[in-house]
Amino acid sequence: MPQKPSIPKGTRDFSPAEVAKRNYIIQTIKKHFEVYGFQPIETPSFENSETLMGKYGDEGDRLIFKILNSGDFISKVDDVTYSSKNSASLTPKISEKALRYDLTVPFARYVVMHQNEIDFPFKRYQIQPVWRADRPQKGRFREFYQCDADVVGAKSLLQEVEFVQLYDAVFTDLGLKGSTIKINNRKVLSGIAEVIGAKHLLIDFTVALDKLDKIGEEGVKKEMLAKGISEGAIAKAAPLFSMPGSNADQLEQLKTLLVHSDIGMAGIAELEGIVTQINALGLQSAQLQLDVTLARGLNYYTGAIFEVSAPAGVQMGSIGGGGRYDDLTGIFGLKDISGVGISFGLDRIYLVLEELGLFPESLDRTIDVLCINFGNEESLASLQLVGKLRGHGIKAEVYPSSAKMQKQMKYANNRNVPFVILIGKQELDQGDFVVKNMANGEQQTYELSSPEDFVQTL
Repeated sequence: MPQKPSIPKGTRDFSPAEVAKRNYIIQTIKKHFEVYGFQPIETPSFENSETLMGKYGDEGDRLIFKILNSGDFISKVDDVTYSSKNSASLTPKISEKALRYDLTVPFARYVVMHQNEIDFPFKRYQIQPVWRADRPQKGRFREFYQCDADVVGAKSLLQEVEFVQLYDAVFTDLGLKGSTIKINNRKVLSGIAEVIGAKHLLIDFTVALDKLDKIGEEGVKKEMLAKGISEGAIAKAAPLFSMPGSNADQLEQLKTLLVHSDIGMAGIAELEGIVTQINALGLQSAQLQLDVTLARGLNYYTGAIFEVSAPAGVQMGSIGGGGRYDDLTGIFGLKDISGVGISFGLDRIYLVLEELGLFPESLDRTIDVLCINFGNEESLASLQLVGKLRGHGIKAEVYPSSAKMQKQMKYANNRNVPFVILIGKQELDQGDFVVKNMANGEQQTYELSSPEDFVQTL
């Protein structure tokens, strides 16, 4: 008996209706990317391992899917390494490539390789799948799409301001009013680590802090202690876990805390500049909120960092995020190229729109017109009509066989077709076609020689 087929955990098949909804989100995001002047690129689904490894921190490295070398790769491993059963030493000998973890590091590699062809500042967008060996759960998959926009070659805070506006424009267009764009700065986090005496444990501090919304304050404190951060240092940082007040109030509190940290004060100045400009420009439906616990645990961020949460009442993780990286290209040999970018979480946005019922009803309609098939002669006339309708941009098809009328009408209902066309022998003799409105049952007759009369009613 054949084995029942399955797919790997954390991956999904998508039905036509689901693909239509995903394409709706992608097209909305793409439209705004292009309005803001971003250009599209694409990179390979897998990279050399050395391109990816070491760029995301220890936790990120563990989530990278490695690809086994082709051929008899085991025979090339020496006996000592093989018998040690140590994955860290074995992996580099049997795997030289890996599936991309995100789109940012491949983009940095792209910039370095194509630097002589690029006009800086370079604004690119990229919409492609990425893979992470994460534990699957609601809104978290092992294969998922990222929709990224980045600017490299410009240090101006104007870029950060535009990204806040871009987030607002996309989510407003999708109907996600009330989304919150959280903002912080890695320099502020560096300053905090400095003043609490944990400067040498900055990465451990930020990785733990980034989990506040997942494991809570006590969980964060426990992880910090386990990483070697002292109880005294944690106590000094504790007020940050629930800092009250408006953005301006929080900035003033941070100034008091970080007054003796040059890097911390530099981060505050950047945050103040962004908040001031956004206040002057205004947002359509989102709100910008300072969150000093926002860390985004990726090592390459150096300045402003962003994370977007769905409207209140929707239980979902972040639906977007990003930040400033001052020297990401430096890891590939191109120094002093600052960049900043954001990403939209397609799969989570999908789930939020589904939960809130925000997808347009028209997405359920895969065709506009179905011609009923009454036989060879009638179906030929239907094909000729369908060709003309398609020329006008109408999605139309002819049922492939002259099955019973009941079966063909059921097919039309299942496909949510708004109009059914009937060309039987009588209509063929008279040079007509009958259009049935499936919503109200009304029928209207048009001349086969003038299908434009029907098109004008759509």
